Amino acid sequence: MKIIAHIHTDFPDKFGIPRQSGLVKELKGQIIFEPEYNNPEAVRGLERFSHIWLLWKFSESKKEHWSATVKPPRLGGKKRVGVFASRSPFRPNDIGLSSVRLERIELDERLGPVLHVSGIDLMDKTPIYDIKPYVPVSDCHPEASEGYTKETKQHRLKVEFPEELLWNYPEDRRKALIGVLAEDPRPAYVQDEERIYGITFAGSDVRFRVVGDVLRVCAVEKLAGKGKK
Repeated sequence: MKIIAHIHTDFPDKFGIPRQSGLVKELKGQIIFEPEYNNPEAVRGLERFSHIWLLWKFSESKKEHWSATVKPPRLGGKKRVGVFASRSPFRPNDIGLSSVRLERIELDERLGPVLHVSGIDLMDKTPIYDIKPYVPVSDCHPEASEGYTKETKQHRLKVEFPEELLWNYPEDRRKALIGVLAEDPRPAYVQDEERIYGITFAGSDVRFRVVGDVLRVCAVEKLAGKGKK
């Protein structure tokens, strides 16, 4: 398959990215098409849809062989399920699927149409294979059963972020960052209350500790050579 675009986000690596799209609605990204596909005609009519599907490549999934079973993080990384009963990146084909909100389409003189989206769960520069409109009448199934994911309801942490540290971030990034932290970015199978964890977001490393249901940020360190976007 051909790569048609790349998405640009505030996550230079995969740690800390929400486990599903739509969990942190404030997280934004910009989709920029490859030169072969940056014709405005290719997105004509897309602006009438509020949401789109992204089919993309798990570019950081390093594997030589696929396994019939995987260990979903939300099951504690210990219980196995079939690979096709999961959304694990370790699949026969490295294809991801995300539903995101289409905020607007910008027509750039040099880049062509740029899609501004929110609710993302993708790393910076993730390759995009395809874009399709989200159609509620066929894509939404309120009666759908949840399978084992019913046992793993999302839990949110209370985030304590000292103001003097939060001010290291531009105002338009703060809500998104707090949302990412509230989703508990730690591995489900490694949760040590004494350990200091860290995620890289929008040019800075954020260090934090979690005790019970409270996440407290203890340091924000700007990365060398990374300016605020």
